[in-house]
Amino acid sequence: MNVTKPFEASASTEQSPKWQKMISRQVPLYARGNDIRSEFGRDYTRILHSTAYRRLKNKTQVFFSPQNDHICTRIEHVNHVESISYTIADFLGLNTELTKAISVGHDLGHAPFGHQGEKVISEIAERDLGFAFWHERNGLFLVDKIELLEDNEQNKQNLDLTYAVRDGIISHCGEVDQNGIKPRKEPIDLSSYTEPNEYNPFTWEGCVVKIADKISYVGRDIEDAITIGILDREKIKTLSDILASSSPEWSLNAFTFMCFADIICSTLPQKSEAGARFVRSFVKISKSAFTASSAFAASNTALF
Repeated sequence: MNVTKPFEASASTEQSPKWQKMISRQVPLYARGNDIRSEFGRDYTRILHSTAYRRLKNKTQVFFSPQNDHICTRIEHVNHVESISYTIADFLGLNTELTKAISVGHDLGHAPFGHQGEKVISEIAERDLGFAFWHERNGLFLVDKIELLEDNEQNKQNLDLTYAVRDGIISHCGEVDQNGIKPRKEPIDLSSYTEPNEYNPFTWEGCVVKIADKISYVGRDIEDAITIGILDREKIKTLSDILASSSPEWSLNAFTFMCFADIICSTLPQKSEAGARFVRSFVKISKSAFTASSAFAASNTALF
């Protein structure tokens, strides 16, 4: 029996009325008759071959620790986002090739030394250039204007990514508190962005990556904080016990998964039995996890 997935009808596929805009590029990209990749698949490999992607290996995620090989770097972070967004998109019936491409590209424009580095660069840019620096816009600038790859005639060309991937890069800001998210209906000129999080992504896949970004850094940052001795394991055990008492099968995983469950449950694109099953399955654990983690945070404010 075929089971319809909750968001399958809203996926970024050829059946979508947005499809032609999603796969459009600023200039036509060369093609080979025997290329078996999709448009988003081509974007994925173009990003992997870019120098901006390679530089992520030496960029800070949150903790700067060159003496410890096990502290998360920016390149590991984007791989976590790719993994989490794939799991979510596959479960919902969305286009996993699109989430993969947005995920590996979403932080290409990030500054060294994490968000603190971004803040310092932004202060300098505002002082000397008259505008703020923010990595989402810088990422779009890199793929559109800076990064080069050879084409089939050995000429250097910009990455020339699809609109859906470019949109996912500049729209991914996860450093905000949102209780619900759904894609905007109309395409826009992406150069019209004036600040982070000004618009929602154009696709559901972009929305998933935005949430996966938050899930990724919340979970991994806790692990690094334990590794370098900032966070006491007893405090983590306390949180884990609270969450486990609410729903034993989820335990600490609920702390990050609740972000996804709460937001998605409030923004299902269509009513369906599959969607109803999804809500019934996750809304209970999401609410209990939120209550438990909020109580923990209130009693341990020094950690946050």
